[in-house]
Amino acid sequence: MRRYPYFKPAQLCTDGTPAPAFLQLSVERAVRFEEVDSMGIVWHGRYPSYFEDARVALGEHFGIGYSACAREKIPAPVKQMYIDYSVPLHFGQVCTITVRLYWSEAARMNYSYIIHDDGGVRTTTGYTVQMFISQTGEFLMAQPKFYADFCQRWKNGTIC
Repeated sequence: MRRYPYFKPAQLCTDGTPAPAFLQLSVERAVRFEEVDSMGIVWHGRYPSYFEDARVALGEHFGIGYSACAREKIPAPVKQMYIDYSVPLHFGQVCTITVRLYWSEAARMNYSYIIHDDGGVRTTTGYTVQMFISQTGEFLMAQPKFYADFCQRWKNGTIC
């Protein structure tokens, strides 16, 4: 079983300079009735959408979300996903989903997630890896320009 954190923060960039710390954002969301199963708990298949809520918010906040990928015609599908369920969420609970984007100089985005219930209990952790691909579906070997520019601002400490 994996333990959080899933990604080790990079210590150095390829040029020898210190790698920037992860970026983090939290969102709140209430558990809807349609998301619970017959036991009254959130069905396990709903958690990817919880992760996506936080990932979309972080992407839009920093200008690297789905709209940026669409504008640049660079898809970034989820290549890998892992979810570790600890404590179930129930209908009506408000949960906080915290997402972290970890520094990588590869053509990928490494995200980790922590979900806490309204009592502050950690209920779920997980991660996703998104890979940048060409319009023909080939994995890119280098970051697309818009993401490389974002990473340069991240490294320089000029994003907020």
